Amino acid sequence: MLFGAETVNLNFCIYASTKNFKRINFISRLNKDVFIIVKIDLSRNRINEAALLAHAKSIRLNIVRMIARNGQGYLQQALGAADLFTYLYFAEATIDPLNPNWTERDRIFLSTAHNSAVFHATLAERGFFEHSRLETYTQDGSELEINVSERLGPVVEATCGSLGQALSVASGLAQSAKRQKRVFRNYVILGDGELQEGQVWEAAMYAASNQLDNLCLIVDLNRLQVEGHTETVISMEPIDKKFKSFGWAVKVIDGHDFNALQEGFEYARSTSDAPTVILAETTVGKGIPFLENLMSHNMVLPPDVAEQCLSYLKSDK
Repeated sequence: MLFGAETVNLNFCIYASTKNFKRINFISRLNKDVFIIVKIDLSRNRINEAALLAHAKSIRLNIVRMIARNGQGYLQQALGAADLFTYLYFAEATIDPLNPNWTERDRIFLSTAHNSAVFHATLAERGFFEHSRLETYTQDGSELEINVSERLGPVVEATCGSLGQALSVASGLAQSAKRQKRVFRNYVILGDGELQEGQVWEAAMYAASNQLDNLCLIVDLNRLQVEGHTETVISMEPIDKKFKSFGWAVKVIDGHDFNALQEGFEYARSTSDAPTVILAETTVGKGIPFLENLMSHNMVLPPDVAEQCLSYLKSDK
């Protein structure tokens, strides 16, 4: 390839985390400001489920450790979302832990910003910072706050402390990307309780009206909000039909099944002229049997219970 009178040899390398399914991203960096991206669609291959399970277990271990230091926190939601975060950060999103400012990275928005333990544990597991930094979680002055904020740096695309905001932010960025013919995708992780926020549905109308097929919303259907079970607070069903009526492509999956997650994200990437919502059914407390389905929004975690949790996760069960 010629640039002026200078010939540049392009040494392509596989980018992102062993994307052994459907999409592989190649990058050649010409200099600090110029690089080339080639995206290739492949026929579907099997995922490395064993590796994903190992990452998910490590993330759950760190979630328990982080919350145990405070004796209380959003433990149940974090454990329930660990598989979603594992798949998104290790198998789906095009991101570079060594270059978090990379302009063509996929954008990930955490709308449920208080579900910060799983977010921070995933970032450490993915290599964005050292695991030892998790020990500062929620301490005075730490950037690992109880409510995820942009103080942490470019790994946080927007501070979404007030519930229901992230889909609006991501919709604007997705539309801007399409107008500029940018290749990155936009992912939003939303709690099901947030669907009671009117702003979510305003953004849903906007995204569908503008055919934002580079936008993927993942709804964590754990049925838990601060007042109790979501259906006893404000019934939102049928969620799938509501999104369809707004013009969205919809996929309902088991949020703990990595093969189902693969199918969901492949469906989103293959959809044209419409945004996609993945409705991921999850179980609060997932991964620790004696905590599963225990509907506690801000759970007290005494030292003895924390030790039981850690012992179980460290076992081969």
